[in-house]
Amino acid sequence: MTFKIAAYGVRENEIQSFNDLNKYHYDLKLIAANLTHDNVQTAEGCDAVLLRGNSVGDAQNLDQLKAYGVKYVFTRTVGYNHVDLKAAEKNGQIVAYVPGYSPFSVSELAFSLGLTLQRHIALATSRTAAGDFKIKPDEFATEIHDLTVGIIGTGRIGLDEALLWKGVNARVLGYDLYPSEAGKELLEYVDEDQILAQSDIISLHVPYFPNSNHHYFNRDYVAKMKTGAILVNTARAEITDVSAILDAVASGKIQGFATDVIENEGSIFGQNFNGRPTGDSEADRALKMYPKVLITPHMGSYTQEALHDMIAISYENFHDVLTTGTSKNVLKS
Repeated sequence: MTFKIAAYGVRENEIQSFNDLNKYHYDLKLIAANLTHDNVQTAEGCDAVLLRGNSVGDAQNLDQLKAYGVKYVFTRTVGYNHVDLKAAEKNGQIVAYVPGYSPFSVSELAFSLGLTLQRHIALATSRTAAGDFKIKPDEFATEIHDLTVGIIGTGRIGLDEALLWKGVNARVLGYDLYPSEAGKELLEYVDEDQILAQSDIISLHVPYFPNSNHHYFNRDYVAKMKTGAILVNTARAEITDVSAILDAVASGKIQGFATDVIENEGSIFGQNFNGRPTGDSEADRALKMYPKVLITPHMGSYTQEALHDMIAISYENFHDVLTTGTSKNVLKS
C-alpha cells in the first residue's frame, strides 16, 4: 500500500515539481489552500500532511489529524512556529522541517527591496504611473559604492546578501551573536549600536524564538538607526515592532521600510482584497504608506531553486522516517 501525503499550499505552477521529484512514489493529494480549521477534513484517509508557512498546525488541527490517523506532520519550510510541537508530541505525531533551501531566493529579494527603496524606484514609478514625470528632491540618491549596509543575522541567507552588496562595492557590516569564519572573510563584524548608527540599509535575517526575541527590534532599536536609513525584513515579522517602525517612517526618522512578512499574515496573504481594507489595522496602515513602505506577500522562497529544495528535502524526510524511524530534521518540543 502506498504512503499517502496531503500537501497543502501547493500553487498551480508547483504541481509539476511535486510530481517530478516524487522518486519514492508517494500517493500525493495536492491541495491549493493552506491547512485551516475549515478544511482539515481534506487530510482524512492520508498518512501524513506536508504544510507550508501560514498553515494552521495548532492543537485543534493536530488532534483532528490524529483522529484521522495522521502520524506525520511535516512542513516544507525553515520556520515551524505554525506547528504546535508540544501538542504533536502529546499525540505521538512526528514533526519534521526543511532546515534550509536555496539561500539566494531570500537574499536576492532582500537585496532588491533595499535597492528599490534606496534608489527611490517605487516612489518614482508610482508618480509616473499617475502621469507625473517631474524629478523631485526626494528622489535624489546616493550611489551604491558610498553606502554602508548592515546585515543582522549572518547565517547562509545573511551572508549571501552580504556577498551581493560586496559585489556592487558597498561597505558591509555584520552583527551576529555567533560570528562565523565565513562572515569574517566577507564583512566587518561590529556591535549592534555600531551597525544601527552607521548603516544606510539594515537587513534582518534573524530567526524567531517566541519566548526570547518577540518584537526585539523595537522602538529603542529604531531610535538608534541612522537618520534617513532603510530597514528590510525578509525573516519573520514577529521579530519587529512594526508600529514603532511605521512611526519612524511617518516622522522621517527612517527613509523607508520593506518587508516580505507581516504579523497575522495567515489571514491576509493569499487573498485579493481588491483595494478594500484587510481588517488588520497595522497592515492597513502600512499599505497606506506605500511607496515608502513596501510589502511583498512572503515570496522570498518563491523561486524554482528554492521550491526544488523544499520538496526534495521533504520527500527525503519522509523516506528517512519511514525506513529508519527518524530523520536529522525531526523537531522536538
